[in-house]
Amino acid sequence: MDDSQARKFQKDLNAGLVALVLLAVLAGSPEDLYGYEIAKRLQRANQGEPLFKEGTIYPVLRALAAGGLLTSRVVPSYAGPPRRYYRITEEGRAVLRQWSEIWRQTRGFVDRFTEGTES
Repeated sequence: MDDSQARKFQKDLNAGLVALVLLAVLAGSPEDLYGYEIAKRLQRANQGEPLFKEGTIYPVLRALAAGGLLTSRVVPSYAGPPRRYYRITEEGRAVLRQWSEIWRQTRGFVDRFTEGTES
């Protein structure tokens, strides 16, 4: 099997899922999170292997904030550059519920074919 095909498939799949996963991470956090912290949580959730490149997370966070699904604030850091913290909005929670349902339906549809149980 050609690894480049697998990497391209994973990249294409991730492109559509990053926003959903980021909303879910922020919805599950009682506190505001900054990008690097989110990236580390995603890495830990995947047994230490990052599924999404850290560089892909930041533009998606900015786009979600621009769309009103997240709020953000910048906090000075004593150990480096300022950090931008994100929090999910009520609109973001509503979109997360909607996108989660779409994901469940899509996953079920794909599973029926990949597992050979379509009727």
